[in-house]
Amino acid sequence: MLYLEHTPAPPLNRFVRMLWYARVPQANHSRERVLPTGNTQVILNLARDYLLDCPEGEPDRRSPGAAVIGARSIYEIVSTSDMADLIGLVFEPGGFPAFAADRADLFSNRSVDLEDVWGTQVRGLRDRLRELAAPKARLLCFERFLAGTFRARIQQARPMHHCAVDYALRRFAHLPSMGTVRDVARSTGWSERRFSQVFREQVGLSPKVWCRIQRFQRAVTQLHAGVDVPWANLALDCGFYDQSHFANEFRAFSGVDVTTYSARRTPWANHIAAGPVE
Repeated sequence: MLYLEHTPAPPLNRFVRMLWYARVPQANHSRERVLPTGNTQVILNLARDYLLDCPEGEPDRRSPGAAVIGARSIYEIVSTSDMADLIGLVFEPGGFPAFAADRADLFSNRSVDLEDVWGTQVRGLRDRLRELAAPKARLLCFERFLAGTFRARIQQARPMHHCAVDYALRRFAHLPSMGTVRDVARSTGWSERRFSQVFREQVGLSPKVWCRIQRFQRAVTQLHAGVDVPWANLALDCGFYDQSHFANEFRAFSGVDVTTYSARRTPWANHIAAGPVE
């Protein structure tokens, strides 16, 4: 197994959190459950010309080999065969609209053919990436493509409503709570409804759902690290009301309970084996 992450240079890094490359020739399970992070991503399969769509309880279906994965508020199932030679990127919250010239919420909880967003130049990008043998060279090639293709958009001054979303994201990073959503909305000078609309269009999810996912992610990070604390304490540390609230929210986002998550962990915090490990 090989996995690399790369942080792009400025100004691209204001929009793209990281580029990544994965090579997993053979996993010991056929499907993985991917937990929601709230971030929009792009993935390109370099091993074959399609990705597998894996509806739970249904046979795999072929989908385009390069896709935008919109911000998700619930888990999805993926095929580990797609990870044989895979490259992608994770956008910063609010960073995706500049690369789509459209609202982020139109992509939420959906996978969209990347050619429908970036055009046929995606085919040339995949061909260039395939020609390069070294993973690091592939990541740098991907970065150069993004920096060159979207140079004009990422160098534009950000409108005022973008600044309000940036401010909200900073506040939510420290205290992702429903009370904070109301406070932030008031501090922007907008109504809570207007603030929620702007936030959803830029980030892909409503501020309330975003905060719930960030709280869930705090718990996932600690569980994956093997933090040995009672679940009641973990729940409070991560901002849940109590252990019952924690358990209900964890299942709502992941589709499994905490014990199952711990038993099926993989090297990635947000991936767990879907079904028994062979």
